[in-house]
Amino acid sequence: MRWTLVIPLKALARAKSRLSDTASDGLRPGLALAFAQDTVAAALACPAVGDVAVVTDDPLAGRELTALGARIVPDEPGGGLNAALRHGSAVVRSRGPRGPLAALNADLPALRPPELARVLAAAAEFPRAFLPDSAGIGTTLLAASAGLELLPAFGADSRARHRASGAAELLLDAVDSVRQDVDTGEDLRAALRLGVGPHTTQAVRPLNAL
Repeated sequence: MRWTLVIPLKALARAKSRLSDTASDGLRPGLALAFAQDTVAAALACPAVGDVAVVTDDPLAGRELTALGARIVPDEPGGGLNAALRHGSAVVRSRGPRGPLAALNADLPALRPPELARVLAAAAEFPRAFLPDSAGIGTTLLAASAGLELLPAFGADSRARHRASGAAELLLDAVDSVRQDVDTGEDLRAALRLGVGPHTTQAVRPLNAL
């Protein structure tokens, strides 16, 4: 059975505030949308993925990501990232088979489908598993087998918190595109070195400093 991915996305106007050293207030919403578009497109192109549900209340993001093939789950709790993931997971499992489920960050613009497939195959060996981000502090993917809860603990030091929750840490080589989330200007430059998708390529053109 293929995986269902749950991707949380906050309102674009409030997204990516830590990119303020690289992009102006007017550009950051477009960057956040582009990151999400490239993430969703790559996830849907992964043969291990059967469905992508994006938890968001942003109308523009909802339209654009629906056009790519994602389904939108309204962020009814409005209680932040972990609440959105718990809600999205519950909605997904109430509407379909109780297959394996994974939470994936929305800011992986360099995501490559074969690398995502490797991560999901490794995660399938454990009841719950997670992939640390490129900085080694956060988490970019959290997975749970059929019938198990994700128990998300995203936020500060999520790598340590997910490990403490009993999730297995996936120590994989050559999956940089799945680990490279973008919060800062340096993160964005690292993603660009890996090679980002077409939406991000277009969105970064006004950023001459890059």
